[in-house]
Amino acid sequence: MKIPEGTFRAVLITTGRKSGKEHAVEIRAVFYKDKFYFSRRNPDSDWLKNALCNPNVKIKYQDDIIFGTASLVSDQELCKKISQMKYSDKRSEESRVVLQVNPCE
Repeated sequence: MKIPEGTFRAVLITTGRKSGKEHAVEIRAVFYKDKFYFSRRNPDSDWLKNALCNPNVKIKYQDDIIFGTASLVSDQELCKKISQMKYSDKRSEESRVVLQVNPCE
């Protein structure tokens, strides 16, 4: 499957850090340089906490399920680039916590 670089809606599926059950959330994603990115203004969302606790995640994009490994992005320039790709308004300048998902081969 060929995914174009840019922003789109996808479903991020994580494993609950307490329940151990799958949790799905539809969220805006960015695909950039063969990786998926998800971001938040603050680190308090359950999907982010779940992905950090159990980094094996799934992404539902159109009718496909993509397996991947999640990690936090520490490179602030990359975080800024993802925000600029995700938003075209003043939100693109806000500081964000960015989760990177490397698709499994």
